[in-house]
Amino acid sequence: MSPYEEIQTLKERMQQSIIGQETVVERLIIGLLANGNLLVEGLPGLAKTRAIKALAKNLEADFSRIQFTPDLLPSDVTGTEVFYQVDSKGEFRFEPGPIFANIVLGDEINRAPAKVQAAMLEAMEERQVTVAGTTHKMPPLFMVMATQNPVEQEGTYPLPEAQMDRFLMHVNIEYPPIEDEVRIISLVRGEEDASSAGADSAPVKEVQRISQDVVFAARREISKVHVSEAMQRYMADLVYATRTPEKYSSDLDRWIDVGGSPRASLALDKCGRTLAWLRRRDFVDPEDVRAIVHDCMRHRLMLSYAAQGEGVTADQVINAIVEQVALP
Repeated sequence: MSPYEEIQTLKERMQQSIIGQETVVERLIIGLLANGNLLVEGLPGLAKTRAIKALAKNLEADFSRIQFTPDLLPSDVTGTEVFYQVDSKGEFRFEPGPIFANIVLGDEINRAPAKVQAAMLEAMEERQVTVAGTTHKMPPLFMVMATQNPVEQEGTYPLPEAQMDRFLMHVNIEYPPIEDEVRIISLVRGEEDASSAGADSAPVKEVQRISQDVVFAARREISKVHVSEAMQRYMADLVYATRTPEKYSSDLDRWIDVGGSPRASLALDKCGRTLAWLRRRDFVDPEDVRAIVHDCMRHRLMLSYAAQGEGVTADQVINAIVEQVALP
């Protein structure tokens, strides 16, 4: 099969166990193919952890999960030097931490203190960690999906804007429709029945996992997706509007304190090309950009006190920008 067909197979397998969250599955695939990290935010029980486990289960990849807590240390994430006694001689050896995996789930990252968040920052951005003066590279296929709970504030440490900007996308998960929730009940009950059957049931045929080479081949094809000069200007205009909101409307000027960085433009380009490839096109059009603009920019805007007081969200601000910026 072609890389596109293999990726579609991966997507279909994930959707079999993640019901009612098609957008989340698609964003996970985009993050994987665009070689970026994702911040996923949603209320408890909305399949954030289950989604990335489904990705790792169907891909030939090492998976690790880090449960962030206020007492976590950077070495608990990156690993540390351990002293070994061998034949009356001692030596230090590096014991890698859970960050050294292909797919890393950082659960409730906003519960980690600043030092741990900084340790994650180097791994996410530089694809390496430095311990005791020695640099250790991450594997070629490496993606962090961090989750955070938007309602609990007890024992949390809000992520600084500098670290938020390192995430390629910020994905919000909403409640599923009631029809999908009924299907979720049936799915989980079926999984529990299959698990309780245990040895009495027939052996389950192991699903052939998709090779990492498929991901690298898909990335090479995505790099060839054409982006016209007009589309590049459109992406830049959307981001530039967040920096000069007074040129567009008094409301935007009142709502935005700090706009997006050039990373926002780069994210629109990467995700736009990936989405166009998933839609079987070799060029990016405005609909591709509009489809992912909220995920690429909602975490890169700093809203004013006026916006917060009026209950204006980042998504509403982005909607206003999309309406104001002219199409190419």
